[in-house]
Amino acid sequence: MSGNSTTAREPAAPSAATLLRFATAGSVDDGKSTLVGRLLHDSKSVLADQMEAVEHASRSRGSGAPDLALLTDGLRAEREQGITIDVAYRFFATARRRFILADTPGHVQYTRNMVTGASTAELTVVLVDARNGVVEQTRRHAAIAALLRVPHVVLAVNKMDLVGYREAVFAAIAEEFTAYATELGVPEVTAIPISALVGDNVVEPSARMDWYGGPTVLEHLESVEPADRAADISSRFPVQTVIRHEGERYYAGQLLTGRLRVGETVTVQPSGRVTTITSLDVLGRPADAVSAGSSLSVRLADELDVGRGDMLTAGTQPPRIAREIDATVCHVADTPLTVGQRVLLKHTTRTVRAIVEDIPSRLTLDDLSQHPHPGRLVANDIGRVRVRTAEPLALDSYADSRRTGSFLLIDPADGTTLAAGMAGDAFASATVPADAGAGADGWDF
Repeated sequence: MSGNSTTAREPAAPSAATLLRFATAGSVDDGKSTLVGRLLHDSKSVLADQMEAVEHASRSRGSGAPDLALLTDGLRAEREQGITIDVAYRFFATARRRFILADTPGHVQYTRNMVTGASTAELTVVLVDARNGVVEQTRRHAAIAALLRVPHVVLAVNKMDLVGYREAVFAAIAEEFTAYATELGVPEVTAIPISALVGDNVVEPSARMDWYGGPTVLEHLESVEPADRAADISSRFPVQTVIRHEGERYYAGQLLTGRLRVGETVTVQPSGRVTTITSLDVLGRPADAVSAGSSLSVRLADELDVGRGDMLTAGTQPPRIAREIDATVCHVADTPLTVGQRVLLKHTTRTVRAIVEDIPSRLTLDDLSQHPHPGRLVANDIGRVRVRTAEPLALDSYADSRRTGSFLLIDPADGTTLAAGMAGDAFASATVPADAGAGADGWDF
């Protein structure tokens, strides 16, 4: 726990161009939308017409002061119900950093939205109501942050004004949450006592909690170092589409990790064929080298059978070619996931048929024990699964790459997303050809 210190506030200054993606999470009514609204308002990131609309909506509800939660609760249904039911994305900037913020819902039935918001986050702010302490949904959100390997977690103990700003209340909650998160494998927890409604320790330090000497929420957001390793690992380029122009074939998509260079040797996965890059184009202009995050087109030296769903790879760490996948999943659908169920598995730009071979365990949030062989997972369950695919996939462990170690399980009947998966370290190599093993109905593999 790094927030409960008494050292002076001198956060290191990141590059002005640094972008931080972060998400908020927590149980119902813990104050996520109010915290986000306070961040936007006190950092002077709210336009005058937006503030006027909030003040008008607040008056129509009979509130004397502006309800800053309305800055993020933008959907009409949410405003009428006074709850957050969807992920609200906001873009704002300070003199020190740019931010993309995902304000996620707290209701248990919308846990899937928290998975969406945190899946690309480099930091998650988990709010806890100081009066209620750590509750089941707090533990669930901590578990999801751990599974998604969010590198930084902030515990914001909110509504400190309603518990008399007592240090003992904050310390007890911070100790309980930090112990739980550490057991889950969260690498860093920073605990900050706040009152989002009043503004204590959100943007400005609070004179009411002189016993706390750590950073405010905004100070921490401005100083934390993003842990995006996408440019530091081997290259992964899933082909999204093939462009034919003047007799040449160009393969277009987004470079997820690493770098590609003209003249570099690449492997086409999962076929394993090797060729070299003859040209790279970004936004119609030639480039000698391209870094992760860029959308581009690639021309290859050889005429190979390359299409959507194939992946160009380079570097010293090749992906695992697998048809048997062990993974942890968060089940997000209302219908259960069962052993023997036929699904579609979407990994980057490739979608293949698959069968759920086994569900070895389900996580019990109270004590982090594993319930063995539950037979099925229901909405919001977190569990281990083993999936067998009809065709080999080029996967990385999620611990190595969040982009190429993740996948979705989809209902083939209606396209509903069933579960978000994080591939484990245990893979079984494909020992059968890609076109072998399918029965008459396409599912017997």
